[in-house]
Order: sequence, then C-alpha cells, then structure tokens
Amino acid sequence: MNSAWRHVAVLSALALAACGQKTQNNAENAVKATENAFSNAASATGNIIDNASLALTATPTPQEFIDKAAKSDAFEVAAGQLAKTNGGSAEVKAFGQMMIDAHTKSTAGLKKAAGALKPDATLTSGQNDKLSDLGKLKGTDFDKAYIDDQIEAHEDALALMRKYAGDGTDVSLKAAAKDIVPVVQAHLDRAREIHGE
Repeated sequence: MNSAWRHVAVLSALALAACGQKTQNNAENAVKATENAFSNAASATGNIIDNASLALTATPTPQEFIDKAAKSDAFEVAAGQLAKTNGGSAEVKAFGQMMIDAHTKSTAGLKKAAGALKPDATLTSGQNDKLSDLGKLKGTDFDKAYIDDQIEAHEDALALMRKYAGDGTDVSLKAAAKDIVPVVQAHLDRAREIHGE
C-alpha cells in the first residue's frame, strides 16, 4: 500500500510540475502579448496624434508653402555641405551629399511648379543658429547633432508636404508636394537608421 501511495504522490507531483510549467509559459506568453498590445497601442496613438496635429494645422497659402519649402531646402543644402567637411562617419558624409543633391532638385521642381510665385529661401534665425552650432562641431559630435537636426527638419518638412499635398489650393504645388512626400519620408527613414547605428 505504501508503494501505491508513493506512486500516486509521484504522479501528483509530476502533474503539478507540468501544470506549473504550463502556468509559467502561459504567464510569459501573457506578458509578451501585453507588451505587444502596449507597443501597438503606443504606435497607433502616435499616428493618431500626428494625424490630429496635421488636421489642426492651418494649410499654408501657396506663397507660405513655397517659402517654407525653399527655406527647408536651403537649410538642408547648407547643413549637407557642413556634413561633408565636418562629419566623422562615411554614412553622415554620404547623407550630407544626398541632402545637397535631393534638395537642390527639390528647389528646382518647386520653383517650376510655383509659376509666377517667387520663393524666399532666406534662412530663419533658428536655422542659422543650428548651422552656426553645427559649424563648431567635428567628428562624432557633429554626426550626432547633425542627424538629430536632420530628423527634426525632415519631420517638419514631411508634415508640411503632407498638409499641402492633401489640402493645398494651388494644383501644381499640390502635385509637387505629393511627389516630394515619399522622398522626404525616405530621407527621414535613413536619418533614423543612421541615428540608430
């Protein structure tokens, strides 16, 4: 009899251990599912906030749009030139050259689409301050500050292009903005990649 009870006890212990392992696996899976749900919710919330901000932003007039775009392009070209001389990594120097090429092309396309409107590419005081700060840096210090600025500048440019592409009043500029959106998004994605490296 004593032996039979031992078998029952051993089997019970094994069953409980198996349940405990299953419970632990279930708990781990539940934690992972919760983490994924929070991550997805945060991403969705970020998108909702971005879309709401875009919806609340007033659509610029055609002149305001081309002025903002021209200033953005001029800043990108000037910062790109600094990246070529002050950058520490090959990726940052290559990104700087890409900015010079792409934003020179963007300016030409916007000027053509603007027709009789003349863009004002005079940099803002904030842009001049950023260029001045960047000009004082070299190597990895430059790379970090430059890429941080690029992410911010491209987020702003993307919001401007999306807003005008969706709600702009000048048909030619609206089409140009729509064409520029994927280019700006690609630049933003690349800047974020470099930032993460």
